Amino acid sequence: MPFATVEGSEFYYDIAGRGPPLLLVTGLAGISSYWDPNVAELGAHFTVIRYDHRGTGRSERSEQDYSIEGLTEDLVGLMDQIGIERASFVGHSTGGAIAQVLAAKFPQRVDRIVLYGSWSSLCEQMRLCMEMRLDLLQAYGVEGYHKASPVFLYPPRYVCDQWPALAGAIASAVAGSTTASILKARAEAVIRFDGSAYLGAISAPTLVLVARDDILTPLLASEELARGIGGATLQVLAYGAHAASVSDPETFNRAILSFLLNQGVQQERDARRAQVHGQPHPSISESR
Repeated sequence: MPFATVEGSEFYYDIAGRGPPLLLVTGLAGISSYWDPNVAELGAHFTVIRYDHRGTGRSERSEQDYSIEGLTEDLVGLMDQIGIERASFVGHSTGGAIAQVLAAKFPQRVDRIVLYGSWSSLCEQMRLCMEMRLDLLQAYGVEGYHKASPVFLYPPRYVCDQWPALAGAIASAVAGSTTASILKARAEAVIRFDGSAYLGAISAPTLVLVARDDILTPLLASEELARGIGGATLQVLAYGAHAASVSDPETFNRAILSFLLNQGVQQERDARRAQVHGQPHPSISESR
């Protein structure tokens, strides 16, 4: 079970597959096992690295204020410790916010990025969802917080079809949960984050990926991301909600592999062209 020490704190990480490095950066839950449905297929093409964020999973349970910028520093430190100079990144939700900061502040470390179910500025729909999650945490504790998660993450059809497995996953999440104070601090970091100032500094080829039925980070949030990043491509999945990589992993894997393996050169050309003209020109596609 590999651990790396970053600024005196222990971080759990996992490496699988073979090929160029690909870092999978989880969302608010912060737990690397989120990517279990995707690692085998991605690992056929990439060396896949995933990790538990500070405060979550098997990493150190740091009782402190959290910020997206601080979580980004953790990621850079982890890369340094395990010897990764440059990589591609898939960032989900909070992980996508981390990837924005990383690509803007440390462009030499970034090859390509996928911003999946993410945001730059908090719309009122997302604010409402996040505040509801904090209210549930305060009123019902860790158990109530985790029990409500499927409502925000998955399509109704998936919840109904997969309920026995989801019920077990909720029980496991409660049993292995970090503290209520860390859950609160991490959610507050999401609410405070505004990545608008970072977008114009992102030069890496970028895919912005969102499911049309995502209620936590709705389509309009991804449209804003794509407009703000020069040469970015916006791809809309027809189904999957906020956790499309879990609810429809086949479609999700196909979308990101198409970008990472086949469209990189074109994305680089598009990004350079947009920079020359001084305007971001996101292209839009829809997957079914």
